[in-house]
Amino acid sequence: MTEPEILVFPSLDQLSRKLADHFAALASAPPHGEKDFCAAWSGGETPRPFFERLSVEPVAEQIPWTCARLYQVDERAVPPDHPESNYRMIRLALLESVPPAAANFRRMEAERRDLSQAAREYEQVLENECRPPRGRPPSFDFILLGLGTDGHTASLFPGTSALAERKRWVVPNFVPRLNTYRMTLTYPAINAAREIVFMVAGGKKAEILRQVLEGPHQPEQWPAQAVQPVAGRVSWYVDREAAQALRKTLKNLG
Repeated sequence: MTEPEILVFPSLDQLSRKLADHFAALASAPPHGEKDFCAAWSGGETPRPFFERLSVEPVAEQIPWTCARLYQVDERAVPPDHPESNYRMIRLALLESVPPAAANFRRMEAERRDLSQAAREYEQVLENECRPPRGRPPSFDFILLGLGTDGHTASLFPGTSALAERKRWVVPNFVPRLNTYRMTLTYPAINAAREIVFMVAGGKKAEILRQVLEGPHQPEQWPAQAVQPVAGRVSWYVDREAAQALRKTLKNLG
């Protein structure tokens, strides 16, 4: 694994614009011409402007949406029209405006009573559509992640059972602190990706960003530290407020 690249932008808006342009370039020139471009996206509020940027010209027209397979990184155990649904946010920000993207988006059905079965079915979708070599996880071309103030990423929270999963690609994960279940990609699926991008914005994330990037390696406490792709690369797109506590030399973009 190469050292992660840390890119600092003056604002979330500028960060989102740059990342949308980067995503469009990746999707329009996938590294394996015979296969579709496979991407998995996180939800939450931080990536909303990124998705909105993807939905409008000129970026939207640069992306061959019919050849893009789109998936979720994680989902809350709520119906798809619930205000806290990650899918709902992505639908409102992007999918409703770009029908070809909506047609190729596969949501996690985390509202189902049997979450284990729903997770296994989502794994089957990934196997059928991303077509990984037998016995290996899919190699997503792009995964978008966030960072929680407790160090979690995806729905891999500190002290939860999913942190120890080494075989499954998708699992339900109970989060005691929130007293709720989530569905999430696991480390084996995330770390098989060709490119992983973290989006982090706001002063409330400054200290946890410093801990994850510059503190001791304690992935049980800071699960984002265990995102270490086997053969891919990791980039951190952060705004200036989130980067204010970092000591490393950064690539400051504006």
